[in-house]
Amino acid sequence: MINKFSPEIQKEIEGIIKKTQSWKDLFSIKLEFYYDGWAIFLKEKNIYPRCIVIFKSYESNQFSVKSFDVYLQNYKKEEYHEIYSVENIKNQSDLIKELKDVIYGKDLGNQVLQIYNETFSE
Repeated sequence: MINKFSPEIQKEIEGIIKKTQSWKDLFSIKLEFYYDGWAIFLKEKNIYPRCIVIFKSYESNQFSVKSFDVYLQNYKKEEYHEIYSVENIKNQSDLIKELKDVIYGKDLGNQVLQIYNETFSE
């Protein structure tokens, strides 16, 4: 297993964070390391926030992107509801393209379409 402190991992993470800096006014950006991989969290700075998570396992060369609605329960605890998920993104350029699509509303559009289909397809 690759170490989280390896130069390859650090270079990869720095490259992704550098590319996400253009959205730093819209999102707070946080990096976390786990036993099996790392994740970058982008949390919207607005009243109805979304959280977008980029994850990569140390074992795999593929990324995943997930988008969540964030709810406040009892004004204390945040709860997350998954809106959108994409697995098996092969490289950084595809990751950034998918991330841009999600940031600009692809996840919300898909959620609205799903609700519409569930409501009117009976």
